[in-house]
Amino acid sequence: MKHRLADARVHAVDPAALAIPHAEKGMRIGLFGGSFNPPHAGHVLVAETARRRLGLDRVWWIVTPGNPLKDHGQLRPLGERLAAVRRLADGPHAAVTAFEAAHRIRYSADTVALLRLRRPGIRFVWIMGADSLASFHRWQAWRRIAAMLPIAVVDRPGASLATLSAPMARYLEGCRLAERDAAALPFRDPPAWVFLHGPRSPVSSTLIRKAYGNAS
Repeated sequence: MKHRLADARVHAVDPAALAIPHAEKGMRIGLFGGSFNPPHAGHVLVAETARRRLGLDRVWWIVTPGNPLKDHGQLRPLGERLAAVRRLADGPHAAVTAFEAAHRIRYSADTVALLRLRRPGIRFVWIMGADSLASFHRWQAWRRIAAMLPIAVVDRPGASLATLSAPMARYLEGCRLAERDAAALPFRDPPAWVFLHGPRSPVSSTLIRKAYGNAS
């Protein structure tokens, strides 16, 4: 039954969105994954802050089939979320993809492993909002993720203190770059991470769903 449901999600999505985006060797690519249920201005700020401060060539918005740590009761169909992300991330430095669904990937560690295999020679950086930092230690194989690629954490309202107390921050305390050296992150061997400050938006997917009476 699980495979049938996965196949149904894939068949309802534009085939082009199921392919791993093209990239030339040596490019600096930010990986920005999420359910984006729905996407909003805060997501755009995170992606753009990371792109500019790290000197990335492109940010890949990876629209996931579903976050294993979240309730899927109010999760919009994958095709709808892809279309919504494309409306927000429509610039030349963004690529929107749902390749995880085609490969039946549930965990980010497997996503990173696949990309390292399929796109060798690319300088990948994982991008996350600071509100995700506090729960990063609950992600499947989170230490493996940190060992495979550098991580950029972008400030979000009310989440700044998480960098001081989160298990990931403590675990990688000696691997944190000074913010002034952020542009060097794509060239650092992992584990390495940086915390970036920048414009912040109070909007969240949860608040949007509540406003429309769809909060789980």
